[in-house]
Amino acid sequence: MTQVAVTRVYGDAQVTVELVGPLGPFANNAYIVRPVGSGAVTVVDAPAGAEAIVTALAGAAVERIVVTHSHRDHWDGFGVLRAYTNAPVFASERETELDASRGVQPLADGATFAVGGAQVEVLHTPGHTPGSICLRVGGALLTGDTLFPGGPGNSRSPEALAQEIASITGRLFALPDATLVLPGHGAGTTIGASRAEYAVFAAKAHAAELHGDVLWAE
Repeated sequence: MTQVAVTRVYGDAQVTVELVGPLGPFANNAYIVRPVGSGAVTVVDAPAGAEAIVTALAGAAVERIVVTHSHRDHWDGFGVLRAYTNAPVFASERETELDASRGVQPLADGATFAVGGAQVEVLHTPGHTPGSICLRVGGALLTGDTLFPGGPGNSRSPEALAQEIASITGRLFALPDATLVLPGHGAGTTIGASRAEYAVFAAKAHAAELHGDVLWAE
């Protein structure tokens, strides 16, 4: 198996976040949220190549698996994780196209769960999919495919793009500038940098049919 990097991308007094990736044909990121000291972890997203996640867990107990949205590249390694742990799996209560056989439990907007002494907050950020969520823990924000350096995640219609932009500007840009953005693919950024990039986009006129892979600087 190809060696996959495991990188600590965030840490504070209560929790650390490790990025495992890139994984699978779409270069996905998965994340392991660990309490400082000891205790069960939370795994975020389950892409193909999840064997590397299992290796990175190094025998740690898993309290839950949270998947940021329904697209299959974030689920293709679920069977591998299920073979390692019977931990419950969660996604947004508003998500569509979920595989009922996986017994996915619903997460409401604003819900919180504990990882050790840290609280993780669920933010419903529709647009990329109807139930896309972001997870805020300490000074980090795991954004799935909602927000990347340079722009939003792919949108399937102009209406979906408008909804995604509203999610980003209304929910995510309310967070402090220093908040670290950890997306479902590729490198991270900060809320402050994203807000500055979006200002360039917002200052221009755009075609009514704009959607798909949009870059703030286009």
